[in-house]
Amino acid sequence: MPGLCRDCLTLCAPAARCPACRAPRVLAHEELTELSIAHLDCDSFYASVEKRDDPALRDQPVIVGGGQRGVVTTACYIARIRGVRSAMPMFKALKLCPDAVVVHPRFDAYTEASRAIRARIEALTPAVEPLSLDEAFIDLTGTGRLHGAPPAVLLARLAREIEAELGLTVSIGLSHNKFLAKLASDLDKPRGFAVIGRAETRDFLRGKPVGMIWGVGAALQGQLEAAGIRTIDDLLRWEIERLQARFGSMGARLWHLARGQDHRTVSPNAPVKSISKETTLPKDTADPDLLDGHLWRLAEEVSARAKARGLAGLVVTLKLKHASHRLQTRRSTLDAPTQLADRIYRTARALFDARPAQAQWQGPWRLIGVGISRLSPADDADHAGDLLDPQAGQRAAAERATDAIRARFGTAAIVKGRALR
Repeated sequence: MPGLCRDCLTLCAPAARCPACRAPRVLAHEELTELSIAHLDCDSFYASVEKRDDPALRDQPVIVGGGQRGVVTTACYIARIRGVRSAMPMFKALKLCPDAVVVHPRFDAYTEASRAIRARIEALTPAVEPLSLDEAFIDLTGTGRLHGAPPAVLLARLAREIEAELGLTVSIGLSHNKFLAKLASDLDKPRGFAVIGRAETRDFLRGKPVGMIWGVGAALQGQLEAAGIRTIDDLLRWEIERLQARFGSMGARLWHLARGQDHRTVSPNAPVKSISKETTLPKDTADPDLLDGHLWRLAEEVSARAKARGLAGLVVTLKLKHASHRLQTRRSTLDAPTQLADRIYRTARALFDARPAQAQWQGPWRLIGVGISRLSPADDADHAGDLLDPQAGQRAAAERATDAIRARFGTAAIVKGRALR
């Protein structure tokens, strides 16, 4: 069985400590040098960037999120030990962790860090499929000859470089397909490296809840439970035809994933059709001030992702899920594409304010989301004025200036009061 020291990158026999450097982080697996599909996930990304940029926060519990009435965007592992979780109301998080340092999200800093990480991945292979600012699939098939090392060694070296050069840590999952690689990256966080091989796939999945399958949300999970399907083992008892008849194309996907089969390729050039962000509220609410704060933070994150990819959207979408789980969406087509947080927010807020009078549109809400679609390169976006909104040009210029100031002096240099709701 091959082993790998994740500190000095020595390939060795399995041992409690590396024979070369005596470090304890030796990874051993029968298929370690044969697998090439990986999922890289940054550890507590937003909070880690904040700790890197402000060393005084290093040993402190850090919560990234809104003000006293806002919610937790993410929390560092110290805060998580105290019970703090994403989407938790800030007042509840501070009760659990009263000594936490609360930091407003700085999406331009996170975007910059994400670009730096991706550049290092792309130095290994062009087969990179980013999923968000802090995670990506990587296909290292055939790179061994080019780099003189198997994929596992390249990934361990990548994680070491990201930590040493960028001050951030990542967890890596290595397997024979995307589904299992993503599952593996969650097994050993933080600073983790886990492997799921072909030979152990069935045993690994056996008994696991269906909710662990990528794409099985609360609604589908409820439908599966109504059919008596709660675990992977339950899925294995269904014929593919029965699953398809009951759940459509998703039924066939479930049949294959329950057996560890995923034939999707890592697609670096897959066109991005939309950019969106949503949050499940910790408590159903119809409070307009609280929801307005969410709309602004969601618009900021959508804008940051669009700017990172050099894209702009012509259509803005507002997504609302009622307390009864009924999903509602509204869309607005702009006169020109945008990537600006201000315009995305104002359009989403207008959609929220203009929702129909029927009871199902009045809340309370359990989820809210914002997105842009009909994407195009942002070269010509947000340059034209708006005759119906004379101040739009000034706000756009202010946002661009804010981006430049934050890039130079740090994104805490300017914070909008709206973001603290």
